[in-house]
Amino acid sequence: MRNRKLPPSVAFEAAENVGSNPTAAPTIGDLIAERLSRRDLIQGLAAVTVAAELAWPRALAAAPAQGGRHPPSPSFDFAELTVSPGSPTHHVAAGYDADVLIRWGDAVLADAPTFVPGRADAAAQARQFGYNNDFLGFLPLDGRSDHGLLVVNHEYTNGELMFPGLATRGDRDAGFASVTREMVDAEMMAHGGAVIEVRRENGKWHVVQGSRYARRITAETEMLVSGPAAGHDRMKTSEDPSGTRVHGMLNNCAGGITPWGTWLTCEENINGYFWNKDAAKPLTPEARALRRYGAPAEWYAWGRFHDRFDVTKEPNEPNRFGWVVEIDPFDPTSTPIKRTALGRFKHEGAGNIVNGDGRFVVYQGDDEAFDYVYRFVTDGKVDPGNREANRNLLDNGVLSVARFNADGTGEWLPLVHGLPNKSGQVWLTEANGFKDQGDVLIHTRLAADLLGPTKMDRPEDIDVNPRTGKVYLALTSNAKRTEDKTDAANPRATNAFGHIIEIVPDGGDHTADTFTWDILIKCGSPEIAAVGATFNPATSENGWFGMPDNFAVDADGRLWVSTDGNSPRKTKRADGIWAIETEGAERGTSRCFFQVPVGAEMCGPCFTPDLETFFVAVQHPGETEIGGDVISTFDAPTTRWPDFEDGTPPRPAIVAITRKGGGKIGG
Repeated sequence: MRNRKLPPSVAFEAAENVGSNPTAAPTIGDLIAERLSRRDLIQGLAAVTVAAELAWPRALAAAPAQGGRHPPSPSFDFAELTVSPGSPTHHVAAGYDADVLIRWGDAVLADAPTFVPGRADAAAQARQFGYNNDFLGFLPLDGRSDHGLLVVNHEYTNGELMFPGLATRGDRDAGFASVTREMVDAEMMAHGGAVIEVRRENGKWHVVQGSRYARRITAETEMLVSGPAAGHDRMKTSEDPSGTRVHGMLNNCAGGITPWGTWLTCEENINGYFWNKDAAKPLTPEARALRRYGAPAEWYAWGRFHDRFDVTKEPNEPNRFGWVVEIDPFDPTSTPIKRTALGRFKHEGAGNIVNGDGRFVVYQGDDEAFDYVYRFVTDGKVDPGNREANRNLLDNGVLSVARFNADGTGEWLPLVHGLPNKSGQVWLTEANGFKDQGDVLIHTRLAADLLGPTKMDRPEDIDVNPRTGKVYLALTSNAKRTEDKTDAANPRATNAFGHIIEIVPDGGDHTADTFTWDILIKCGSPEIAAVGATFNPATSENGWFGMPDNFAVDADGRLWVSTDGNSPRKTKRADGIWAIETEGAERGTSRCFFQVPVGAEMCGPCFTPDLETFFVAVQHPGETEIGGDVISTFDAPTTRWPDFEDGTPPRPAIVAITRKGGGKIGG
């Protein structure tokens, strides 16, 4: 593993392609190959309608969601953006404005000091907007689309861009020697999340200063632990012998908004914060669990100054991270809660829907090569008229892991301690290392391994189209796919560009044990035959992309995709937002809407209810490209977006996109 030669923040993304799954279950590529190999024999598609009929016949005939037929989603109507390999600034389609709303270091709390570039000030950072904004969620105030709360994940930090003089490589011995306690403490305060009040006036959005809702959540914010793992022996530490209270949340990537107005924020690559790799070497159950989660990875210097991040000193601390956290954005005094019933792994998102019978369903991906897709179904039902009645709904339910069959069907395998499978076998038992349901959820990956689910190519975001009931799954890439595993869906030896899968629950019932699935698109350049991309032939040179990451399904049921991994070296285009048709003859047609500045990743797409504003998150602008020759630092960044001032480093920021003259985004 070469990640120690990379800046620690870049190592997070590189490690997602490594994989820590040692099981021999079939990969999604094996299944797609068995099921779809005949598709790639179809050559010379001349017409869009013919292409649609031949490439996606079963998905076109899929049953609508519960509640009967739905009207077709409207098509996109905007002048497509011409893609570029990357530039110092962002770009949006003609006819739209893209204004910076808030950036790293700007005030969130009323007493926040002015941002000072290069200063490691933890107290200031705890009051200011954090680093690397990822998931965004908009919650209207008084039912308005021009006034509401924006919730924001702050995933991780790029120390080499935040502070001057840091070594450009993340090697533990060489790089961390220059990292100070002040830097580490400031990084900890830059993690977590933020709640900001935003308002649109005279056509422009601004942050409401001094808002009573304003909040910063950090790596030190006190949180509760609820559900089956609360109080478990594996959750107890010297600081918290009860196993029910945790300081902070880490590496919060994507998320979701519940119907009762809470924010689900998901902890992803938590392994990189922990120290002492010797803890994962012994042939013990605890060491095996650490290895399965890729911990300790030692990508940050936190373990030098905080004992809780040294696994030899606090062996259970890693078990307290990797959860879905529920936060009430309308009450800044409320305590965030880690909902353990939803399982512990490298969560990407929490796409959700209220099922026809009232139960709440959350779909989740485990973002690492060869890991799995999950679904959680509550025992109780959502009470739409009583917010308080839903307060602890996520503490009781069934977590399942997905198996994708070669015939286009699939099934959900329950992760329930002591439950026999359809053949009468019981895998989740004390004999196999699981004393109770708490064990199953704390070591979700190990429990899932026993049930034989399908290994996936980095499952990232997964979201539900409420108009159709279809579920969309982003599979970003898999650098470890070998030549003998190439197939119709992953024709590259490394599956460099990923694909998107469409899941249809049987009978439109999201709690059903079974589903059907199909491929919406295989990503990459359609112009290179060896790539095997399957965008609709109507897709232009600017419309194709690689590495799908996050989704936004707008109020009209249209699918928007943000990407992570496009670059001058990989695809000769920057990351951004692409709009994809999912129905009819234009199914699989994609067009480019927005591109980020050089080195950045596109995150957090979300809409206001009236579709007149599209919020996006520009993460790590100026970051060094993996495998690139140019090393970007605080002193010499590849861009100074969005301020473009000498001495000011690039700053992650939220951008508000609106249509010139008003109107819906995308037509």
